[in-house]
Amino acid sequence: MSDDTPIDLINSPWHYTRGSMEPIDAIEGLGLAYHEGNVVKYVSRWKYKGGILDLRKARWYLDRLIENAENEVYTETKRNAE
Repeated sequence: MSDDTPIDLINSPWHYTRGSMEPIDAIEGLGLAYHEGNVVKYVSRWKYKGGILDLRKARWYLDRLIENAENEVYTETKRNAE
């Protein structure tokens, strides 16, 4: 890209185009749910956009994902015991 080419901040923001694929392509390709996708999004961009704050956001979504998964396992185990 030359220096005079406008940057498309909607479709290809620079902090998502640093690797061989954009996080959205990985998220959709893997069929990730909301919390999972946000973990991928924030981890993939932390060095280029939000720094440590993005890692904290990723951890927040990961903690929610773990909590939800634990509650599902507990609920399923309890349901099977009845």
